[in-house]
Amino acid sequence: MRFLHDVTPPHDLTYDDVFMVPAHSSVASRYDVDLASTDGTGATIPLVVANMTAIAGKRMAETVARRGGLTVVPQDIPEQVVRDVVRFVKSRHLVLDTPIELAPHQTVAEAMALIPKRAHRAAVVVDDGRPVGVVGLHDCEEVDRFAQVHSVMRPSSVTISAGTDPREAFDAIDRARSALAVAVDGEGRLVGVLTRAGALRATLYSPAVDADGGLRVAAAVGVNGDVAAKAEALLEAGVDCLVVDTAHGHQDRMLDALTAVRALDPPVPVAAGNVVSAEGARALVGAGADIVKVGVGPGAMCTTRMMTGVGRPQFSAVLECAAAVRDLGGHVWADGGVRHPRDVALALAAGASSVMIGSWFAGTHESPGDLVEDGGRAYKVSFGMASARAVAHRTATESAYDRARKGLYEEGISASRMYLDPARPGVEDLIDQICSGVRSACTYAGAGSLAELHERAVVGVQSAAGYAEGRPLATSW
Repeated sequence: MRFLHDVTPPHDLTYDDVFMVPAHSSVASRYDVDLASTDGTGATIPLVVANMTAIAGKRMAETVARRGGLTVVPQDIPEQVVRDVVRFVKSRHLVLDTPIELAPHQTVAEAMALIPKRAHRAAVVVDDGRPVGVVGLHDCEEVDRFAQVHSVMRPSSVTISAGTDPREAFDAIDRARSALAVAVDGEGRLVGVLTRAGALRATLYSPAVDADGGLRVAAAVGVNGDVAAKAEALLEAGVDCLVVDTAHGHQDRMLDALTAVRALDPPVPVAAGNVVSAEGARALVGAGADIVKVGVGPGAMCTTRMMTGVGRPQFSAVLECAAAVRDLGGHVWADGGVRHPRDVALALAAGASSVMIGSWFAGTHESPGDLVEDGGRAYKVSFGMASARAVAHRTATESAYDRARKGLYEEGISASRMYLDPARPGVEDLIDQICSGVRSACTYAGAGSLAELHERAVVGVQSAAGYAEGRPLATSW
């Protein structure tokens, strides 16, 4: 990447401060662009879900990996739960979505509580492992909440074999004008469901899979306690990437933790952070990190910069750190600060191998929280990992005094409403939007891969008015 007119900016830059200049391109179509990451994680799109409790659950991990990304399970999750999550994710079908299953005698109230946890907004009624009907939210409207679902279910209009080609499945669903297809095995037992959009996506995305064909998932470990033992447990659980995580990554405890993890000779990539300087990035790679997480303060739930004055504008931080570790064989994840697809494209142009996303994915059906309705708008509650809420959860086993002392110094937002976009309520909808923007950015730069995007990108600096000029208007002026 180079700056327009080869002018070095006099100050650090956020994503809003910069733009990309189009160049001659031989890339005929955005679908010709290879979005696979080169950092060893096996991701086929450059997106990583941040290790935040309100976002990175098993449902999110399954869905994102099926589209080629990676989810990092938070470090606050108990070891056995992490094992269960990894086992669950790796056992999921590479094409079919995991359905919500209801027994015929379960109530409409139970169905209404479970159905919003899926973007396809439906549940399959199963009797002895075999699907007997489908229930959607509209089937439950104006119905006694204690009625049993067998009285409101409807037969599936499309039933397919679990091995049906996605294109054939798309055509079958489209012909039937159905919301989804129910997939069964050779004995008629339920395997999964597939929506029209899901069948289409299966032809456009390649899942992130391990050597055994299971979906990939990462997990985080902190820098306190017996880091080596915790990391070893995660490796035994089968995680595909270890993330050593703390808010201030350029410190002795992080370097000691990395040394302990590297001593295990992990067969998977090790990511560590967070830092925002070349010196910090080189220190982490020198201590054993394959990937450096870059970002202090740009996250939507983070109050670090307002509380401490510490941090750095994210575009400049990513640009500097990526350049610092490139010759050392290291890679960078740009962690935080992305609000639009353009921001992801700019982070990749600056040299990031992937972009870590948190709050943007919080307001989706796949995030772990319960869906809440307020005035006709649906939202989920998100919170920062240094907030009072997260600190209370993290210190639950400590003494009341220690909990109270740590609670005095929390940072971050404890409860934020993340509204679902009615047009893009699922994380796959947002992945479509992001990947579309990144692919188009690559074609504008004449790049057929992320490496070529970084090599060819020409970036200029703009005023606030320049940024505002590029924003679309929902209404006329």
